[in-house]
Amino acid sequence: MHDPAALRSMHQGRFHAQPSIFVAPGRVNLIGEHTDYAEGFVMPAAINFATLAAISPRADGKIVIFSENYGEEKTYDATALPARPSSHWSDYPMGVVSILAGEGHKVPGFSLTIWGDVPLASGLSSSAAIGVSSMLAVLSLAGASYPGPVIARLCQRAENEFVGANCGIMDQFISANGEEDHALLLDCRDLSFRLAPIPDHVALVIANTMVKHSVVGGGYKVRRAESEAACAVIASHRPGVPFLRDATLEDLEKWGSEMAPKSLLRARHVISENLRTVAACDALLRGDLRELGRLMAEAHISYSQDFEGSCVEADAMVELAQDLPGLIGARLTGGGFGGCTVNLVEQKDAPAFAAQLGRRYTKRFGMAPEIHICHASSGAHQLE
Repeated sequence: MHDPAALRSMHQGRFHAQPSIFVAPGRVNLIGEHTDYAEGFVMPAAINFATLAAISPRADGKIVIFSENYGEEKTYDATALPARPSSHWSDYPMGVVSILAGEGHKVPGFSLTIWGDVPLASGLSSSAAIGVSSMLAVLSLAGASYPGPVIARLCQRAENEFVGANCGIMDQFISANGEEDHALLLDCRDLSFRLAPIPDHVALVIANTMVKHSVVGGGYKVRRAESEAACAVIASHRPGVPFLRDATLEDLEKWGSEMAPKSLLRARHVISENLRTVAACDALLRGDLRELGRLMAEAHISYSQDFEGSCVEADAMVELAQDLPGLIGARLTGGGFGGCTVNLVEQKDAPAFAAQLGRRYTKRFGMAPEIHICHASSGAHQLE
């Protein structure tokens, strides 16, 4: 995580004002992909990569946002907020402002400096970290506060309704509500959750394939539409199935022939992934790491073959990890089509594991992956 003192100095140098500083982490999902918008189950952990947001009020009615990562500044009129996105990084903080204004909050002019180390477009939810940190910052100036689950919903709406990313609730929820040294099993229907401790001898090794993805377009939207089409077929027979969360594998046996072949595969992944995710939390709670690893392996196969959400590089990253000492489980994490794999590894073996995996991947693809040894961190909060 970047140094808040450095961010404070950066903000003061640019805007000549003392800021308040907020932090929101990225996340890695241990298991449960593309189940959140089906009101199913996910099990992410917040990680020690985060976005910092420094904010101070302005007297001129302007909203000025500076990204240290992009080296760019954008200016808006606080009384004439944009009605639509501009396909720019500033859409994420401005989406937050738009949602809060729509909720009746009077958003004053402000200066905002954003600085993060969550790798962009890697499946570690840099967008949610920006949104949640910006939300806490802007709320502080508006004189309002909300519980973590409400923060998550508002930030999800900012991405859905303003940015145009048709994402579920998981990323924002774990960024706002994560707990140090714990994974979180989230029921995306009612936002109830269970915390499951990650043993201190287990490291989270995140391996970036260096293949970029985006949830705003392309494969993500197509897969979601295919999943929802499958649900509609089941619901035509069983009206009590508004989401695939409510469907069963038996439903697919009965009515799968009425679905497009791709929709059938997508539904099989989502339904089975929900079952695996709950089972994985139970395994973690009872300390059965062997079973957790088996479920992660099964989840990756389903994600790659049934959901077709992986890529050659991600499949190879998982394959190359299989015989390395210390591995508990490995799979592609995040929105898919590139990004990162998550590897649960014995802490004592993690440095050697990361080095060997990097060498193997570089040898196969001719490019060096970014590999990070992480731990589960706390959720969003004010730093200074």
